[in-house]
Amino acid sequence: MRGRGCRRSGRLLWRYLAACWKLRRPVRIRDWEMALPAPRLSLVQLGLAVTDVALAGAVLFVLLPVADVPFAVFLGVYVAAVATGLASHVSGGLGVFESVVLFALPTSAPNPELVASLVAYRAIYYICPFAIGLLAIGGEALLRHRLRVAGYAGAVSKGITLVAPRVLTFATFLAGAILLASGATPSMGSRLGLLGQVLPLGAVELSHFLASVVGVGLLLLARALQLRLNAAWALTLALLVAGAVLSLLKGIAFEEASALLLTASALALSRRHFRRRSSLWDHRFTPGWIVAIALVLAGTTWLGFFAHKHVEYSSDLWWTFQLKRDAPRFLRASVGVAAAVAAFGLARLLRPARRRVGPATAAETEEATGIALAARETQAQLVALGDKAILFSESRRSFLMYGTAGRSWVAMGDPVGEAAEAEELAWEFRERCDAVGGWPVFYEVSPERLPLYVDLGLSLFKLGGEARVPLGGFTLDSPGRKRLRQTHVKLLREGCTFALWEPAEVRARLAELQAVSDAWLAGRRTREKGFSLGFFSPEYVGRMPAAVVFHQGRLVAFATVWRGGEREELSVDLMRQLDDAPASTMEFLFIKMLLLGSSEGYRWFNLGMAPFSGIETHALAPLWNRIGALLFQRGGDFYNFRGLRAYKEKFDPVWRPRYLATPGGLIVPQVLASVGSLVSRGLTGIVRK
Repeated sequence: MRGRGCRRSGRLLWRYLAACWKLRRPVRIRDWEMALPAPRLSLVQLGLAVTDVALAGAVLFVLLPVADVPFAVFLGVYVAAVATGLASHVSGGLGVFESVVLFALPTSAPNPELVASLVAYRAIYYICPFAIGLLAIGGEALLRHRLRVAGYAGAVSKGITLVAPRVLTFATFLAGAILLASGATPSMGSRLGLLGQVLPLGAVELSHFLASVVGVGLLLLARALQLRLNAAWALTLALLVAGAVLSLLKGIAFEEASALLLTASALALSRRHFRRRSSLWDHRFTPGWIVAIALVLAGTTWLGFFAHKHVEYSSDLWWTFQLKRDAPRFLRASVGVAAAVAAFGLARLLRPARRRVGPATAAETEEATGIALAARETQAQLVALGDKAILFSESRRSFLMYGTAGRSWVAMGDPVGEAAEAEELAWEFRERCDAVGGWPVFYEVSPERLPLYVDLGLSLFKLGGEARVPLGGFTLDSPGRKRLRQTHVKLLREGCTFALWEPAEVRARLAELQAVSDAWLAGRRTREKGFSLGFFSPEYVGRMPAAVVFHQGRLVAFATVWRGGEREELSVDLMRQLDDAPASTMEFLFIKMLLLGSSEGYRWFNLGMAPFSGIETHALAPLWNRIGALLFQRGGDFYNFRGLRAYKEKFDPVWRPRYLATPGGLIVPQVLASVGSLVSRGLTGIVRK
């Protein structure tokens, strides 16, 4: 049978070679056409095929224990096995090839050895080349798409940055619970007997006691790890290693020692995620953390009494020191745990309470204003109002401005100054809030900083859009700005002129500006706002340049000007005009500022916020989005939100979202009321103009 198959294969081979030698035209069968290789190429193909089969067979021949079988005979069996595997249509001939070799090979070698050799052959001739090829193709693909891969790697790195501290926090808390549970349950007698031959009884007793104290220490440090404190990282790492050593010394508990060392290794590799320099005593334990720690302590205490319920209690147990008496060790460890928790709680109770901070001093405001004037975004210059408290970084090159209303501590915008110090400032601000039970809130923050606020555990709510006009090559000559061009020409014909006063001139002519401001307030029967909006005060207005408009020589409008650092942004804050000023006077002022900013090389002109604009209105959107969208659409009786956005749209701006970062849930309405109170400079200002 085998001989007939080999002869048939040989005839097919010779016919193929003859066809390659004689047929010069492609072979055509209906619509299918195939060009045969040239005679020389067909011989090369044959040679390569024979060499490949011979080498593959040689590999298997070396592995098989077939010393009593000649290589020529084995090669015939190997070719038949390969052909049968191909004919079976099974991937790689898996199982079919091995069966033919086992049954057709004339050898006395035992089958288990033959099977082992066939498995090794599969690994050498199939799996290893496949792995090498996969690595080569993967490496080539990585090099070709390295930029895209780098982007994915960055995203994964950010994900790890967010997840790693949480995972390590849970692992540390779990490690503490393991140590406490281990200290409450009996040790294995055989391990204690072995330990007693090596260590004195005093070392075992002390190790058991200290292991439980280390366990409660890890429970308490887990909260500090969640806040990414560098001191917590170092102390937790030391306690994990100490706990692993004590686990071995108190009962050769290598299982829990391995878990502790594994957690310590992961923590050691995650050093870069714990960069915050802050005191371990400044953070507050939330109700959830207090409940979790209490449950672990109560659960392990109950577990200890349950595990030793067969031991009759007596006062002598406290002073019993024997190698195989676990109940006394559990009682003494429980006292140590209780003492550690009581000492920690007493130390926190006796620490000095943080005072609520009022508005910054004049010196602090001056220092922060210097930093704000160099910032790229002009919103930072709100600090010059002097109505907010200021939190400086340790280097005093950065700051965060905030106000308090009720339990809400509201930071105005993102941290200002060095980008590398923003995270530390935000965390320190949250710690200050936690120390007095306040709610950390960040108002009108930028989209670039959203990962930071998510990391702080805050919820995000879109407040609306900020209109920014690109100033590169800004001109009124483009077809889309015909209306602005007409307004500009009209006001010029009516005798309006524009000027920019520097701070020195502003201070010299404050009385003129004050008169315009007072008339504007009186005409609208309103009062000054604050916090996120400028108000007229000689100190604030005198710090800034002012854009002014004259009508036939009379001052009719002005706006304080904010200049961003590195000519990134130009904006106006406090805007006032007389009631009898020509129509579109303020629009004329904006046009002049846009042209001025473009000529001076600024990149953007910031027109300010349009509240509730650009908020998603989908039926499945969050409740806050739907409320905001409703106010934007139907809130004209309270404030003309749609009109404000339409007015700013005339300048063809780029809209940039602004957000509120706050603890979520039912406190959001209270937070919004607190923000309104700060902006309106009092609760009564919310309901009054």
